[in-house]
Amino acid sequence: MAVPERRLHSVEEAAELLNVGRSTAFDEIRLGRLRTVRVGRRRLVPIEYVDEYVELLKREAQAAA
Repeated sequence: MAVPERRLHSVEEAAELLNVGRSTAFDEIRLGRLRTVRVGRRRLVPIEYVDEYVELLKREAQAAA
């Protein structure tokens, strides 16, 4: 049986998935561009928010072209 893909990632893991640094990820969160959820005291990034952020970057790249 296959192991299901994790749905929530730490900010550090999300940064790694996005190939950006930890500081950049936290800056994007602070700016509201990368959304997160709170679970207790932890800030986690659902995989769909990672995908949403990638789509935002793609739209910005198209608008700049």
